[in-house]
Amino acid sequence: MGAEWELGAEAGGSLLLCAALLAAGCALGLRLGRGRGAADRGALIWLCYDALVHFALEGPFVYLSLVGNVANSDGLIASLWKEYGKADARWVYFDPTIVSVEILTVALDGSLALFLIYAIIKEKHYRHFLQITLCVCELYGCWMTFLPEWLTRSPNLNTSNWLYCWVYLFFFNGVWVLIPGLLLWQSWVELKKMHQKETSSVKKFQ
Repeated sequence: MGAEWELGAEAGGSLLLCAALLAAGCALGLRLGRGRGAADRGALIWLCYDALVHFALEGPFVYLSLVGNVANSDGLIASLWKEYGKADARWVYFDPTIVSVEILTVALDGSLALFLIYAIIKEKHYRHFLQITLCVCELYGCWMTFLPEWLTRSPNLNTSNWLYCWVYLFFFNGVWVLIPGLLLWQSWVELKKMHQKETSSVKKFQ
């Protein structure tokens, strides 16, 4: 196996931390989703993981960026972002667009994820309103993270390495497009069912 396919200690540690957060999200989601359908259990797993990432990883990133920058910081979380910064340099040095998006992501998306978890568990009427709002915010965050970069011919992106290109950039960001897209579709289907049920009930009494 060539050297370009080998994982360094920093990459391995960062991926293990992400895997640990995923495991925690799965455990919390499955516990909270006991007795619920597969779709809701899957949504709860994702939302628990989503909230953990926003608060445990992106929250410290915002703090480090506001008091200085990741490049001059030490610690476990700083090391993770330095590793990701090998694929996208904007995360290592202060980038106003990235930091602005991340402030919104941590404060709004993280809070919405928690409220949505509660709404699903308690079967609140506003569940799909929150779900649609959160998904649109997540998709907007991805759009604003990458479109400005693409419009300037991606000077900060490093796609020369399979890990940086396909894991850090494509996979980790693609998940935040794919799953919100699926949850939007779920909300569409459920709202359509509710509308059809209400319409059928009204017709019966006419």
